[in-house]
Amino acid sequence: MGHREALLEGAKQCLIDKGYARTTARDIVAASGTNLASIGYHYGSKEALLNEALLQANAEWGEALEKALAAGPDRDAAPHERLEAFWTKVIDLFAEHRRLWAVNFEAVTRMEHTPEVRIAFAKALEEAWMGLGETLLAHLGEDSGQEKDAYTVRAVGSLSHALLTGLMAQWLIDPENAPGGAELSLALRAVAAATSPVPAGLQKGARPVPGL
Repeated sequence: MGHREALLEGAKQCLIDKGYARTTARDIVAASGTNLASIGYHYGSKEALLNEALLQANAEWGEALEKALAAGPDRDAAPHERLEAFWTKVIDLFAEHRRLWAVNFEAVTRMEHTPEVRIAFAKALEEAWMGLGETLLAHLGEDSGQEKDAYTVRAVGSLSHALLTGLMAQWLIDPENAPGGAELSLALRAVAAATSPVPAGLQKGARPVPGL
Protein backbone atom coordinates (compact mmCIF):
# COMPACT_ATOMS: atom_id res chain seq x y z
CA MET A 1 0.00 0.00 0.00
CA GLY A 2 1.43 3.36 -1.04
CA HIS A 3 1.41 6.52 1.05
CA ARG A 4 -1.68 7.90 -0.69
CA GLU A 5 -3.79 4.85 0.13
CA ALA A 6 -2.30 4.55 3.62
CA LEU A 7 -3.18 8.18 4.36
CA LEU A 8 -6.74 7.62 3.22
CA GLU A 9 -7.17 4.54 5.41
CA GLY A 10 -5.54 6.30 8.35
CA ALA A 11 -7.80 9.33 7.91
CA LYS A 12 -10.92 7.14 7.84
CA GLN A 13 -9.86 5.48 11.07
CA CYS A 14 -9.14 8.84 12.71
CA LEU A 15 -12.56 10.16 11.70
CA ILE A 16 -14.23 7.23 13.44
CA ASP A 17 -11.98 7.38 16.51
CA LYS A 18 -11.73 11.15 17.03
CA GLY A 19 -14.24 12.88 14.77
CA TYR A 20 -13.71 15.54 12.11
CA ALA A 21 -12.68 18.59 14.16
CA ARG A 22 -10.46 16.75 16.65
CA THR A 23 -8.39 14.87 14.08
CA THR A 24 -4.98 16.43 13.56
CA ALA A 25 -2.47 15.89 10.79
CA ARG A 26 -0.20 14.14 13.29
CA ASP A 27 -3.04 11.77 14.21
CA ILE A 28 -3.39 10.77 10.56
CA VAL A 29 0.37 10.32 10.18
CA ALA A 30 0.49 8.10 13.27
CA ALA A 31 -2.47 6.01 12.07
CA SER A 32 -1.11 5.64 8.53
CA GLY A 33 2.58 5.16 9.25
CA THR A 34 3.51 7.95 6.82
CA ASN A 35 4.81 11.50 7.36
CA LEU A 36 3.45 15.03 7.41
CA ALA A 37 4.91 15.91 4.02
CA SER A 38 2.91 13.10 2.43
CA ILE A 39 -0.38 14.80 3.28
CA GLY A 40 0.52 17.94 1.36
CA TYR A 41 2.07 16.02 -1.50
CA HIS A 42 -0.88 13.68 -2.10
CA TYR A 43 -3.90 15.73 -0.95
CA GLY A 44 -2.82 19.34 -0.57
CA SER A 45 -4.17 19.74 2.97
CA LYS A 46 -5.45 17.80 5.95
CA GLU A 47 -8.98 19.06 5.25
CA ALA A 48 -8.93 17.81 1.67
CA LEU A 49 -7.73 14.41 2.92
CA LEU A 50 -10.46 14.23 5.58
CA ASN A 51 -13.10 15.20 3.03
CA GLU A 52 -11.94 12.47 0.66
CA ALA A 53 -11.81 9.94 3.51
CA LEU A 54 -15.34 10.79 4.65
CA LEU A 55 -16.75 10.61 1.12
CA GLN A 56 -15.11 7.23 0.60
CA ALA A 57 -16.40 5.95 3.94
CA ASN A 58 -19.91 7.02 2.91
CA ALA A 59 -19.52 5.29 -0.45
CA GLU A 60 -18.45 2.12 1.36
CA TRP A 61 -21.54 2.41 3.57
CA GLY A 62 -23.67 2.61 0.42
CA GLU A 63 -22.00 -0.50 -0.94
CA ALA A 64 -22.64 -2.28 2.36
CA LEU A 65 -26.32 -1.33 2.08
CA GLU A 66 -26.53 -2.70 -1.47
CA LYS A 67 -24.93 -5.92 -0.22
CA ALA A 68 -27.37 -6.16 2.69
CA LEU A 69 -30.25 -5.79 0.24
CA ALA A 70 -28.72 -8.05 -2.42
CA ALA A 71 -30.93 -11.01 -1.55
CA GLY A 72 -33.93 -8.83 -2.37
CA PRO A 73 -37.30 -8.80 -0.65
CA ASP A 74 -39.77 -11.64 -0.45
CA ARG A 75 -41.60 -11.33 -3.78
CA ASP A 76 -44.77 -12.59 -2.12
CA ALA A 77 -44.59 -9.75 0.40
CA ALA A 78 -46.89 -6.76 0.07
CA PRO A 79 -45.30 -3.44 -0.98
CA HIS A 80 -45.57 -2.01 2.54
CA GLU A 81 -43.80 -5.08 3.93
CA ARG A 82 -40.98 -4.59 1.43
CA LEU A 83 -40.75 -0.94 2.46
CA GLU A 84 -40.59 -1.93 6.11
CA ALA A 85 -37.87 -4.50 5.36
CA PHE A 86 -35.83 -1.88 3.46
CA TRP A 87 -35.79 0.62 6.33
CA THR A 88 -35.21 -2.09 8.92
CA LYS A 89 -32.05 -3.14 7.07
CA VAL A 90 -30.95 0.49 6.82
CA ILE A 91 -31.38 0.93 10.57
CA ASP A 92 -29.56 -2.32 11.33
CA LEU A 93 -26.65 -1.19 9.18
CA PHE A 94 -26.66 2.20 10.87
CA ALA A 95 -26.19 0.51 14.23
CA GLU A 96 -22.96 -1.01 12.88
CA HIS A 97 -21.67 2.36 11.63
CA ARG A 98 -23.03 4.77 14.25
CA ARG A 99 -19.79 6.74 14.54
CA LEU A 100 -19.70 7.36 10.79
CA TRP A 101 -23.06 9.11 10.93
CA ALA A 102 -21.97 11.19 13.91
CA VAL A 103 -18.97 12.35 11.85
CA ASN A 104 -21.24 13.17 8.90
CA PHE A 105 -23.36 15.46 11.04
CA GLU A 106 -20.23 17.07 12.45
CA ALA A 107 -19.00 17.75 8.92
CA VAL A 108 -22.37 19.25 7.93
CA THR A 109 -22.15 21.79 10.78
CA ARG A 110 -18.82 22.99 9.37
CA MET A 111 -20.12 23.65 5.87
CA GLU A 112 -21.32 27.19 6.56
CA HIS A 113 -17.79 28.32 7.31
CA THR A 114 -15.84 25.77 5.27
CA PRO A 115 -16.87 26.04 1.59
CA GLU A 116 -14.55 23.22 0.50
CA VAL A 117 -16.46 20.79 2.74
CA ARG A 118 -19.80 21.86 1.24
CA ILE A 119 -18.47 21.60 -2.32
CA ALA A 120 -17.08 18.13 -1.67
CA PHE A 121 -20.39 16.92 -0.25
CA ALA A 122 -22.46 18.59 -2.97
CA LYS A 123 -20.55 16.72 -5.68
CA ALA A 124 -21.39 13.40 -4.04
CA LEU A 125 -25.02 14.23 -3.24
CA GLU A 126 -26.41 13.70 -6.75
CA GLU A 127 -24.79 10.29 -6.99
CA ALA A 128 -26.15 9.38 -3.56
CA TRP A 129 -29.69 10.37 -4.61
CA MET A 130 -29.58 8.26 -7.74
CA GLY A 131 -28.11 5.29 -5.91
CA LEU A 132 -30.70 5.41 -3.13
CA GLY A 133 -33.55 5.87 -5.59
CA GLU A 134 -32.51 2.91 -7.70
CA THR A 135 -31.93 0.74 -4.62
CA LEU A 136 -35.28 1.51 -3.01
CA LEU A 137 -37.28 1.09 -6.21
CA ALA A 138 -35.54 -2.19 -6.96
CA HIS A 139 -36.24 -3.40 -3.42
CA LEU A 140 -39.91 -2.51 -3.68
CA GLY A 141 -40.10 -4.29 -7.03
CA GLU A 142 -41.60 -2.99 -10.24
CA ASP A 143 -44.28 -5.29 -11.65
CA SER A 144 -44.68 -3.20 -14.78
CA GLY A 145 -41.28 -4.23 -16.10
CA GLN A 146 -40.65 -0.64 -17.17
CA GLU A 147 -37.67 1.34 -15.98
CA LYS A 148 -38.39 4.47 -14.00
CA ASP A 149 -37.23 7.67 -15.63
CA ALA A 150 -34.22 9.45 -14.17
CA TYR A 151 -36.34 12.29 -12.79
CA THR A 152 -38.45 9.86 -10.76
CA VAL A 153 -35.40 7.94 -9.54
CA ARG A 154 -33.78 11.20 -8.46
CA ALA A 155 -36.92 12.35 -6.67
CA VAL A 156 -37.27 9.05 -4.81
CA GLY A 157 -33.58 9.17 -3.95
CA SER A 158 -33.70 12.71 -2.60
CA LEU A 159 -36.72 11.87 -0.44
CA SER A 160 -34.98 8.71 0.79
CA HIS A 161 -31.87 10.73 1.63
CA ALA A 162 -33.95 13.26 3.57
CA LEU A 163 -35.61 10.43 5.49
CA LEU A 164 -32.26 8.73 6.01
CA THR A 165 -30.50 11.76 7.50
CA GLY A 166 -33.49 12.68 9.64
CA LEU A 167 -33.84 9.11 10.85
CA MET A 168 -30.18 8.84 11.77
CA ALA A 169 -30.32 12.14 13.64
CA GLN A 170 -33.16 10.75 15.74
CA TRP A 171 -31.23 7.52 16.36
CA LEU A 172 -28.17 9.50 17.47
CA ILE A 173 -30.25 11.64 19.84
CA ASP A 174 -32.64 9.07 21.30
CA PRO A 175 -32.15 5.53 19.98
CA GLU A 176 -34.68 4.04 22.38
CA ASN A 177 -37.54 6.10 20.95
CA ALA A 178 -36.41 6.55 17.34
CA PRO A 179 -38.77 5.06 14.73
CA GLY A 180 -38.14 1.65 13.21
CA GLY A 181 -38.92 0.19 9.83
CA ALA A 182 -42.55 -0.58 10.70
CA GLU A 183 -43.25 2.99 11.83
CA LEU A 184 -41.65 4.49 8.74
CA SER A 185 -43.63 2.20 6.45
CA LEU A 186 -46.85 3.13 8.26
CA ALA A 187 -46.09 6.85 8.07
CA LEU A 188 -45.28 6.79 4.36
CA ARG A 189 -48.44 4.83 3.60
CA ALA A 190 -50.50 7.30 5.64
CA VAL A 191 -49.06 10.24 3.70
CA ALA A 192 -49.58 8.46 0.39
CA ALA A 193 -53.19 7.65 1.30
CA ALA A 194 -53.84 11.24 2.34
CA THR A 195 -52.58 12.58 -0.98
CA SER A 196 -54.27 9.99 -3.20
CA PRO A 197 -57.91 9.49 -4.19
CA VAL A 198 -59.82 7.45 -1.63
CA PRO A 199 -60.42 3.94 -3.05
CA ALA A 200 -64.04 3.03 -3.76
CA GLY A 201 -65.74 1.57 -0.72
CA LEU A 202 -63.18 2.89 1.76
CA GLN A 203 -65.07 5.21 4.08
CA LYS A 204 -63.97 7.14 7.11
CA GLY A 205 -63.68 4.81 10.06
CA ALA A 206 -63.78 1.69 7.91
CA ARG A 207 -61.23 -1.08 8.27
CA PRO A 208 -58.17 -0.21 6.07
CA VAL A 209 -57.62 -2.26 2.97
CA PRO A 210 -54.52 -4.49 3.48
CA GLY A 211 -51.48 -3.16 1.69
CA LEU A 212 -52.62 0.47 1.50
